[in-house]
Amino acid sequence: MPVRSHDLHGSAPDKSAAALLLIDVINDFDFSGGEQLLQLALPAGKNIAALKQRANEAGIPAIYVNDNFGRWRSDFKKIVAHCRESRGKPFVELLLPHEDDYFVLKPKNSGFYSTTLDLLLTHLGAKNLILTGIQGKNCVLFTANDAYMRDYKIFVPSDCAVSNPEEENEHALEQMQSVLKAEITIAEELDLKAMTS
Repeated sequence: MPVRSHDLHGSAPDKSAAALLLIDVINDFDFSGGEQLLQLALPAGKNIAALKQRANEAGIPAIYVNDNFGRWRSDFKKIVAHCRESRGKPFVELLLPHEDDYFVLKPKNSGFYSTTLDLLLTHLGAKNLILTGIQGKNCVLFTANDAYMRDYKIFVPSDCAVSNPEEENEHALEQMQSVLKAEITIAEELDLKAMTS
């Protein structure tokens, strides 16, 4: 279980050297190419769910970093409810958030742009970030880029990030590895214990 702090000033209650980011996984897939992306995403969703379970057992908090769909008044619960009634339902049902999970709504591609993500990670004490999610070539890549600029160590399980077309996902993973020094491996090979010590 996560280590709890007793901070009474609004700081995140968990403390962990690592955090799991689930980027745009609460998704309605209601866009051009969304149906094809959903088919590619379903196997990745199962891998992300298994990784999230392992992370929880290792005391690594999960942070949903999700698009706000351009609705500035939207809240995360409403986004989850909307996506559970959409084309994306079979994917979203695999990755429903738990009560202890965190969420950050983002207005643009990067999870860091105009959000509280960096502040949350600071309160958690996280230095190692595991990035998973939808559109590896876009939102995962942009978030990884901003994480690198902030000196986080980046881990991207290749079977937990997906893009349409698939070859663009491969290119994004190569870019993250070569330019952002990300560790690219499959989820089951991630050493979660080493990340938290």
